[in-house]
Amino acid sequence: MKLFELFKKPGEKEAVREVGEKSDMRELEIYSGMRVVVETPDGRLLFIARLHEPGRSRAGLFQYSDGEIFRDTDAGDLQGKDAFHVMIRGYNDRRRKAVLMEGDIAPKERHTWQVEHLSITKIENERSFSRLSTDLEGTVMAEDETEERPCCFFDISAGGASIGSRYRYHKGDHLFLKTKLSESGSPFVVYCEVLRVVEREAEQFEYGCHFLELTNADQEFLVRSIARLGEKN
Repeated sequence: MKLFELFKKPGEKEAVREVGEKSDMRELEIYSGMRVVVETPDGRLLFIARLHEPGRSRAGLFQYSDGEIFRDTDAGDLQGKDAFHVMIRGYNDRRRKAVLMEGDIAPKERHTWQVEHLSITKIENERSFSRLSTDLEGTVMAEDETEERPCCFFDISAGGASIGSRYRYHKGDHLFLKTKLSESGSPFVVYCEVLRVVEREAEQFEYGCHFLELTNADQEFLVRSIARLGEKN
């Protein structure tokens, strides 16, 4: 036995192993193919992407096409610029948890970005909230499409929404929804899964959607926005 081990506090070795295991568990919260939203530190949406081959401090980002729903941002203009700091929020479909990350991104090729100094800052569980009936106008886009289509929000909560559209989708489809929750605010974009499909009449459908990539901060923003909308109704 080495001399320093004689003076080691009880449980010290176990504590070191526990920290390592916790770090490994955090690494398991992200994986290749995870859908993520990339934002500036002040919360401005840049683009949606898929995480590619994440490591302990780096990963790749495959940006959705230029025809995506973030036309009001200048994400395309960022190509060719130096690395800059961003916030990245994703959703672990396997564990049903939101994962918040940050790092420095730099463009590589078209629609491809490299993330350096990638770190997980927070992991959050899902929560449930009550719904508010609305008549908000918005847009919907399927995950494998690049075209926005008009829709109407019948109700919304911090966990999901019911929308109406004349375009057909199916249970299990993944969609991007976009709407303005206040007259002066920026459009709110969320990724969701279709849980319910109701055909109201010919070429008119109602979809019950469950939000998939929300952090607690996103949910709290929705709660505040929904409360303001409720006061107006």
